[in-house]
Amino acid sequence: MTTHLHIDWTSCDGRGLCAELLPGVLDRDDWGYPVARGKTGQDRTDVPLREADREAAREAVLLCPKLALGLVERTPPEADRRRPGR
Repeated sequence: MTTHLHIDWTSCDGRGLCAELLPGVLDRDDWGYPVARGKTGQDRTDVPLREADREAAREAVLLCPKLALGLVERTPPEADRRRPGR
């Protein structure tokens, strides 16, 4: 399982607190909304986290004034392929 930071852009108003708390994980786009550093498309809303970033991500989720962030546990795609019956 890997932890992902989910960004709900429909709730976000681009204040940037999360990007300040997670500078190695998030950038801000031209309008101030958080995006995954170095990613494009859908990868920009569900951001995989390293173990070292999990605590800061939890803090960002708790402090987000618009409740636009969440943590999601996901099984890596390669793990799904190895499971019997898949």
